[in-house]
Amino acid sequence: MNRIPQYILFSILFTGGLAQAQILPNLGGQRAGISALTFLKNDVSPRSIALGGANLTLSTDGMAAFHNPALMSQNEMAHITISDLAIGAGIQQGWISSIVPIKRSTSAIGLNFNYLSSGAMKVRTEFRPEGTGEIIYANQLGTGLAYSKKLSDRFSFGVNLKYIYEQLAQYKNHTVAADLGFLYSTDVRDLKFGIVVKNFGGNSSLNGDYLAVDFNRSAPTLDKYPVPTVFRLGASIKPIRSETQSLMIALQLEHPNDNSENIRFGIEYEFRKLIYLRTGYKINFEGERFPTMGIGFRPKLGRNVLMVNYAMNITQYMGTIHGFGIDIGINTDKRE
Repeated sequence: MNRIPQYILFSILFTGGLAQAQILPNLGGQRAGISALTFLKNDVSPRSIALGGANLTLSTDGMAAFHNPALMSQNEMAHITISDLAIGAGIQQGWISSIVPIKRSTSAIGLNFNYLSSGAMKVRTEFRPEGTGEIIYANQLGTGLAYSKKLSDRFSFGVNLKYIYEQLAQYKNHTVAADLGFLYSTDVRDLKFGIVVKNFGGNSSLNGDYLAVDFNRSAPTLDKYPVPTVFRLGASIKPIRSETQSLMIALQLEHPNDNSENIRFGIEYEFRKLIYLRTGYKINFEGERFPTMGIGFRPKLGRNVLMVNYAMNITQYMGTIHGFGIDIGINTDKRE
């Protein structure tokens, strides 16, 4: 009797586990809208967007601190990354990060900025619905300091500590959170497993007294709400891999504290480590019924590497979201 290839067996077991998780009683939808600082949930990685968000075990680049902090210690190059997410209605979100490997200790450190801006918004009242002439902004910023360590050839961990700031007109909020990630790699067709707890933190609240209490309008209630914590479990494998091309398949289960569990699925085809074609799909994710897609281009700049990524996500409520990013891998090894 022929032996079942290990990567096929992995796919059957992993998919079966996800299916069983969805059969269990699920009341997660009743939690929708209970968290604050929801910009932290937005996927700012074009590669991850194209793969439907299945990002825990992606090969290392400058987005490692966002995907899974444990990936940072796998880097052989220093990275500088910039990405932009066009959400619609004038809302822009961006990511800037740098990662520096410390080869002597098989570790890496990184600094990252995740920011969102609403653009200028008019102040409107009951008696002046076209605007009072005043302008307000809604801005959010997450600044992270990340560290990753490779404990063995197969196992690594990482943490990203974040200070989070929010401003809505004269209201402000300050809090902290952390991302904790683990990665386990095997030598079976580049099979990898990842676990991440993202945005782990406490409750916080806006502070301020901007709105006047008049015209039968009571003062707003400023309650405390948790950050959007999510537990992620995922894996990836390359059933096809040669010198000229490869095919990666990624699966991921997500359990957020403010919504239903969902499954992410992504496929990436790579040709000569130059062109990358990607697509993905989300299961049990309201408002996103269409596959995601994207493309990547990876030319060399001398000893360095440039990665350009684009992704498109068609949503039901926000229209088409476009993601664009540039990653520069800097070869710190003096050898050509």
